[in-house]
Amino acid sequence: MLEAALEVTVGDDVEFSFSVVNAGDTPVELTFRDACRADFAVSDDAGERWRYSDGRAFAQTLSTAEFQPGETATFEAGWPDPEPGGYTAEATLRVSERRVSARTPFSV
Repeated sequence: MLEAALEVTVGDDVEFSFSVVNAGDTPVELTFRDACRADFAVSDDAGERWRYSDGRAFAQTLSTAEFQPGETATFEAGWPDPEPGGYTAEATLRVSERRVSARTPFSV
C-alpha cells in the first residue's frame, strides 16, 4: 500500500517535494517507465501552466525499485519564476503498475 504526499514551498521559485511511502506490511515492486521517476504539473482554472517534464529528454529505459515496508522515497522539482495566482500542483510517480499521485492547492 503506497501513500503519497506533496509539499509546496513558495519563494522566488516554487519548490515541490513529493514523498511516497510503503505503508503496507509487504514489499512493493514498481517499474519506472523511463529515467523521469516523478513528474510535477501546475494548473489553474484556465488549464495547465507548467510541467516538469515538458521540453526535457529522459533516458528511455525501464527500471525497477522495491519499496520495503516503511520505506520512503522523495522526489523534488522547482518551478522557476511563477506568476502570481492560485494554482493546484500535482505530482505523479511514473510507474507502470498503478497510479500514485498527490495534489495540493497553493498561491504565489
